[in-house]
Amino acid sequence: MECRVLSIQSHVVRGYVGNKSATFPLQVLGFEVDSINSVQFSNHTGYAHWKGQVLTAEELNVLYEGIKLNNVNHYNYILTGYTRDTSFLETVVDIVQELKRLNPKLVYVCDPVMGDQGSMYVPENILPVYRDKVVAVADILTPNQFEAELLTGRTISTEKDALDVMELLHQMGPDTVVLTSTDLTSPHGDQFLVALGSQKMVRTDGSKSTQKIRIEMPKVDAVFVGTGDLFTAMLLAWNHHHPNDLKSACEKTVSVLHHVIKRTITYANEMAGPGKRPNPAQLELRMVQSKKDIEDPDIVVEATIL
Repeated sequence: MECRVLSIQSHVVRGYVGNKSATFPLQVLGFEVDSINSVQFSNHTGYAHWKGQVLTAEELNVLYEGIKLNNVNHYNYILTGYTRDTSFLETVVDIVQELKRLNPKLVYVCDPVMGDQGSMYVPENILPVYRDKVVAVADILTPNQFEAELLTGRTISTEKDALDVMELLHQMGPDTVVLTSTDLTSPHGDQFLVALGSQKMVRTDGSKSTQKIRIEMPKVDAVFVGTGDLFTAMLLAWNHHHPNDLKSACEKTVSVLHHVIKRTITYANEMAGPGKRPNPAQLELRMVQSKKDIEDPDIVVEATIL
C-alpha cells in the first residue's frame, strides 16, 4: 500500500533544512511526500546572508484548499517542524484535525521547534499554541530538553525528571515522545549526547504497556543544521517499519544520523583544509551521498531499555 506524508516545513534553495532535510530520506525509504514550504529561503540562516519569503496562514489555507478540491487530501502521516507564526500554526492544527477525521489512523509527527540551550528562537507567543493546541493532536512528539521543559513547565536535572516530563507529555496527547537531546550526563562520559524515548502501547490482549529507552550518541565538534529535521523524518519512517518497537526505531534513526554527520564532517574538514574550521556551506549535510546509509543503516548505537 502507498504510504503518503504531508510535510509542512521550511524550504531552502541551497542546502538541507526542513523539507529539504526530510523529503529525500523519506522518499528513499518508500514514502510519497507532499511538501508545503512554510518559508522559502535562499539558504539557512546560519550563513552570513539569506533572502526569501514566508508563507502566511492564508496562503497555507489556499494550498490545502487546492489539494482538497481535487479530493487528494488523504494521508497516512503529517510531519511538521519550524514555524514562527501563531496563526500559521493554528491553521496547521485545523488541517491535522480535518485529515484525522478523514483518516482516523493518521499519525501526526510533530517537532515543536522553539529553541535550545535555554533560549527561544521563535516568538514567545507561539509556546501556548504548541502547549494548548498542537501537542493535544500530536501522536509522535520530538522536543529537545529545553522544548520539553517549556511545554510542561518542569525542569529536567536528572533522568527521573526526564521520564516524569515525558509522562506529562503523554498525558497531554502523544503516545510516543522522544527527547532528541538532553544535558544529562552519559554513563559513557561527556563525549556522548543522551536522548530518551517513551512509547505507550496497547498489547493484543488490550492491556497497556510503556517502553522507555535511553540512547547515547557520540558528539561531533561542529554546528550542523537540519539534523533535527532529519531525526524526526527518520523516526517517522522507522517507527512505521517497527511499530511498537521504539528501541529499534530509535537505533536506526540515530544510526542514520551518525553516518550522515560522519560523512559530512569528513567532507567539510577536507574542504576547509588543515587547521581551519569548516564554514556553513561546507557543513551542509551530505544527504545524497548517504543514500545507502539512509536505506539500510549499519546499527552503530544500541538503546538501553529503562
